[in-house]
Amino acid sequence: MLSADRAVMFECDGARLIGIVSEPVGSPKAVGVVIVVGGPQYRVGSHRQFTLLARHLAEQGVAAFRFDYRGMGDSEGATRTFEDVDADIRCAVDAFQRSCPQVRAVVLWGLCDGASAALMYAPSDPRVRGLVLANPWVRSEQSHGAATVKHYYGGRLRSAAFWRKLATGQVNVLEAVRGVAISALKALRKPANAVDRATYQDRMLAGWQRTARPTLLLLSGNDMTAQEFVDLARQDARWAGCLAMNGVQRKELVEADHTFSTARWRHDVEMSVVEWMGHLA
Repeated sequence: MLSADRAVMFECDGARLIGIVSEPVGSPKAVGVVIVVGGPQYRVGSHRQFTLLARHLAEQGVAAFRFDYRGMGDSEGATRTFEDVDADIRCAVDAFQRSCPQVRAVVLWGLCDGASAALMYAPSDPRVRGLVLANPWVRSEQSHGAATVKHYYGGRLRSAAFWRKLATGQVNVLEAVRGVAISALKALRKPANAVDRATYQDRMLAGWQRTARPTLLLLSGNDMTAQEFVDLARQDARWAGCLAMNGVQRKELVEADHTFSTARWRHDVEMSVVEWMGHLA
């Protein structure tokens, strides 16, 4: 099926935002996709991944919408973090439906803290039919320190190349030990107080528990962000409960990096999303 891109200008709290609709030539399906970008990022995405994803979806009959938050890309307004984009997402869904009246419900597709933003937003909007969460961002100083010790330094110790470099003097031993020590201290350090602790992670968790909508979870095997999410789910029964909910499908791309940067990894993501949306419809 052929597709076409079309620019859309819309407002959010007095600021003009820019979005791009990718739509089939013909009538789109009733469920479309709104791509919620990770930051700091704009609507094209790393190596044009959001552009290519939206066009692929449109070629399969699924209209897609990607946009710039206020303060990013070509949109007006003050720059904001992923914790404060609910209004931007709501206005984007509104603009998408105005532009494509056949789209009666949406799937939010988010990468990294775009996935985090989607989880926090979803319970507030009944038009959200499902979620695609790619390598969700749950980082804290403690989780990053623990993941670095476990996955980065642990991986190096299991690598024959590391030991060859060590034997030939190509590794700065003192610097390596210092790095391990710093990461270990971060993993052991407790938050100063309850207010500072994982506020956005708590909002993500509450959003997922309240939303209970069909979810496709995409996890890259070669990505620290994904590993931190997996570790959190293993350690926290509440997160594990979300992953075990009916309607949550987990897809692991063992070799992929954070942004699915090769054509093969991007294709795997595209095919996984199209297949999942077929079951959703």
